[in-house]
Amino acid sequence: MGAFEIKGGKPLKGEITPQGAKNEALQILSAVLLTDEKVTVSNIPDIVDVNKLIELLGDMGVVVERIAPDTYTFEAKKIDLDFFQSETFKAKGGSLRGSIMIVGPLLARFGKAAIPKPGGDKIGRRRLDTHFLGFEKLGARFDYNPENGFFNVDASNLRGTYILLDEASVTGTANVVMAAVLAKGTTTIYNAACEPYLQQLCKMLNRMGAKISGIGSNLLTIEGVDRLGGTEHRMLPDMIEIGSFIGLAAMTESEITIKNVHYDELGMIPDVFKRLGIKLERRGDDIYVPAQKHYEIETFIDGSIMTIADAPWPGFTPDLLSIVLVIATQAKGSVLIHQKMFESRLFFVDKLIDMGAQIILCDPHRATVIGLDKQVQLRGIKMTSPDIRAGVSLLIAALSANGTSTIYNIEQIERGYQHIDERLKALGADIKRVE
Repeated sequence: MGAFEIKGGKPLKGEITPQGAKNEALQILSAVLLTDEKVTVSNIPDIVDVNKLIELLGDMGVVVERIAPDTYTFEAKKIDLDFFQSETFKAKGGSLRGSIMIVGPLLARFGKAAIPKPGGDKIGRRRLDTHFLGFEKLGARFDYNPENGFFNVDASNLRGTYILLDEASVTGTANVVMAAVLAKGTTTIYNAACEPYLQQLCKMLNRMGAKISGIGSNLLTIEGVDRLGGTEHRMLPDMIEIGSFIGLAAMTESEITIKNVHYDELGMIPDVFKRLGIKLERRGDDIYVPAQKHYEIETFIDGSIMTIADAPWPGFTPDLLSIVLVIATQAKGSVLIHQKMFESRLFFVDKLIDMGAQIILCDPHRATVIGLDKQVQLRGIKMTSPDIRAGVSLLIAALSANGTSTIYNIEQIERGYQHIDERLKALGADIKRVE
């Protein structure tokens, strides 16, 4: 098992380009199953979760060709449906949270699917109900076999219908959309997620021949078509990486330019970091973060403590709350972090407290951070990464800390961040991989 050894307290400088979006990749790559024609996808991040899904597609019978470091072609002419009952599929699909995304395309094109209970981050309950309730509305029947841990779904006669999603789940919306594009009749999805990544999926499907309207809103209308064709698609940069690099610059007093960010797709992310007192400016399609010694958290208009919480898009993404929490430890002022979606995602704060941060964990969903205003530097410690986002948050803390830190279980970080140690070294970070 690998670890990162980091000597912190060193300002960084330079340019960094964000990878392709992990959360978009899992949807887009699953969508190649909807057609027997060739689909070309570029700006694919070279990370564990995405590479696992590409390998899984190959195991299913998809012809996969890598034509550039970040570009692949996929041709799903012949899919081995027996593979989905195999032990190999159970092992590989069960280790990947994103494997749930193949169900919608399989139901749409072949009328049946099986999926092992997916793995992924240990950040609390991550319900699959939204996916399956949506499939049921379209006419699918499913059951869960607790003995082998498989969900089996039959959908030989999908028909369009009105669907009110029980939550605005991004993956749930994407899965139901992919199932509906080949269903008979018209499907209306209300309370649909409208994240940029979901918009990207819908635009790609329309280029393939789907008829989806309402893209960018929470009300999608899908007219079913008989078949879809091939297309080319380029993925957006990863907004979570962009936010992580903004936080990294602030914590380490570094001057960093984040390249090609698709600024207009970032929603309120830049504004939330500005509320923490972080200076940043848009330069074309780049974000420039100057080196700054101090940053001060704003209060609300009445003077009460700032609260930063996650919400469905265009609200603030939950994946960046861990980053915001770490940044706040060295700000001037206090902030309440409210993680509404996952009840275990704040449980990494004990490591930050060991590093010298002042944090009160109010309950599984809320933490109050009393900023140190860089009067007291965090100290290096040994720690373990519990999930992708917490792992990068701890990495940022370590890079700002006095002394040497060791982060174990870096496989969690590498599930979501591409060659992160090499890219940080290029900025001047003192980080090395150890076994």
